[in-house]
Amino acid sequence: MLHGFTESSLIWKRFIRNFSERFRVIAIDLPGFGLSDSLAEVHTMDLMAEVVRKILLSRGIRQCVMAGHSMGGYVTLAFARLFPRMLKGIAIVHSHPFTDTPEGVINRNRSIEVIRADKFNYILQFIPSLFPEGSQEKFRKQIDRLIQEASLLTKEAIMAAMIGMRERMDSTETLKNLNIPVLFILGMKDARIPMDRAGEMLLLPKHSESLILHEVAHMGFYEAPKITMKVLEDFSWRCWGMNPVSRS
Repeated sequence: MLHGFTESSLIWKRFIRNFSERFRVIAIDLPGFGLSDSLAEVHTMDLMAEVVRKILLSRGIRQCVMAGHSMGGYVTLAFARLFPRMLKGIAIVHSHPFTDTPEGVINRNRSIEVIRADKFNYILQFIPSLFPEGSQEKFRKQIDRLIQEASLLTKEAIMAAMIGMRERMDSTETLKNLNIPVLFILGMKDARIPMDRAGEMLLLPKHSESLILHEVAHMGFYEAPKITMKVLEDFSWRCWGMNPVSRS
């Protein structure tokens, strides 16, 4: 399980507790986030994917189902391109395979300058925007926790990841060539996903599944945890060629 930008493996805490009853679960702090140190001035998606590979191999894991949220989705797609034989399936959670538009590149460059000048002000603006407009108070506890965790990050680590996302490769061909199941989890209120290209994205893999959450923005594991968890768990069982185990 791979987290998104300014997050850590703690976003998956509830999922880890649930999934650990049935699976071996590895939740990783990507370079520069959580308890992981920064490795370079730019944390490319390929670099992060290589770190994930080394962690898995160090634990004797040769194959897995990988789920990545947002930036973690970009890392998952880079991993799928570089190390496809290590995957039984992937879940792209509130993420997508496309490169930034020219406008997106401009916005990332602006964000880098804001982070450089005032990291905390950037965090205060960025994290609430991940939740549905007008619903920030409903998720105030989660937002405050995410802000507190992100405030401990260095601005260099945040910028390293932002630059890495800006420079990431297009992953449409990767999705087309994969011979494993792909699950997309999307929120209809997510301003960070190019919804005009959602249909195109869902049709790329040979085996594609999707969960479309109509009242959800970018944080489905907080906004709609039960259905997100259920769909991801059932998908994981099918990737291993097994039927979901019913709960008593």
